[in-house]
Amino acid sequence: MSRNFFPGPVSRMSPVPKVRLSGGLEVCRVVNGMWQVSGAHGAVDRARAVEAMQVYVAAGLTTFDMADIYGPAEEIFGQFNSQMKSSGEAAPAVQSLTKYVPRPGPMDRKVVEKALQRSMARMQVDSLDCVQFHWWDYRDKRYLEALGHLSDLQQEGLLRELALTNFDTHRLEEITSRGIRISSNQVQYSVIDQRPAAKMERFCLANDIQLLTYGTLAGGLLSDRYLGKVEPNSRVELYTASLAKYKNMIDTWGGWSLFQDLLVTLETVAKRHDCSLASVATRYVLDRPAVGGVIVGCRLGVAGAGQHISDSLRSCSPDLKLAAEDLAAIEAVTRRSRDLVELIGDCGDEYRS
Repeated sequence: MSRNFFPGPVSRMSPVPKVRLSGGLEVCRVVNGMWQVSGAHGAVDRARAVEAMQVYVAAGLTTFDMADIYGPAEEIFGQFNSQMKSSGEAAPAVQSLTKYVPRPGPMDRKVVEKALQRSMARMQVDSLDCVQFHWWDYRDKRYLEALGHLSDLQQEGLLRELALTNFDTHRLEEITSRGIRISSNQVQYSVIDQRPAAKMERFCLANDIQLLTYGTLAGGLLSDRYLGKVEPNSRVELYTASLAKYKNMIDTWGGWSLFQDLLVTLETVAKRHDCSLASVATRYVLDRPAVGGVIVGCRLGVAGAGQHISDSLRSCSPDLKLAAEDLAAIEAVTRRSRDLVELIGDCGDEYRS
């Protein structure tokens, strides 16, 4: 296996902490996100992506998050999974979280089961560790039918954890009140977008539901790379789907000038703790109530992933503890931002009209 992506010092860091979901599955508190292989972030060399996955696992980052709509993500995981099985060596346990994102239409049991079987075939697994269900239109109540079938299939052993993606607090309460056990809800959460703190966290804490959060690094904008930089606006500068998406979020939140103030503050905190700005931004979310883990986009097969892995490991290290003065400095900036709950709504509302 090539080690081009992975500098030696990373392997000497503390073990990656895990969190146990309600069905018993243990996942890393930093999850490897695979949206970046969907095609919206540039071409992907599958062989190099599989090789890079081995590097993440060797570093202790063994949990991967994908979806049936993320291009070849499930197939890339399947190829990786097949290689691990055929290696003949004692492979570390790997956790695979996928998403079921159906188009509007009938949600009878055959439709739901067929979708899961397709994911299992792509991922080359006999059952699914975790299925995170997403639904586009709350006015179409067939999401309750789909979740009922998923819950039945869970009881039959086809999936271990039943979870959600981008559901709001009201719908989360509606679903759990029907006796459907939900392990986690995947929502956007960062030092910029703190909407889950409004009411989602409180409900999750009361109902043993973990938040798995994405957008924690704003597609890479919350990093040293953008500190002191002129505002990017062109497609050339915002060259991935992530950069374009989270630049829009920054604009809504408070604009580039306030964002630069935030980066300066995060950099000051980072220097106090001898780590990167990205590690501070990730740790800030990891320490929030109800957050089980953060999803950080994998740079599968992309040069520079070694530093990316180092930042992820440092962010969940027990040695990195944000002090009261760190939090006060960060919140002095975020208090000056606009109210995203008022502008956008609850978690996931940005995906629905």
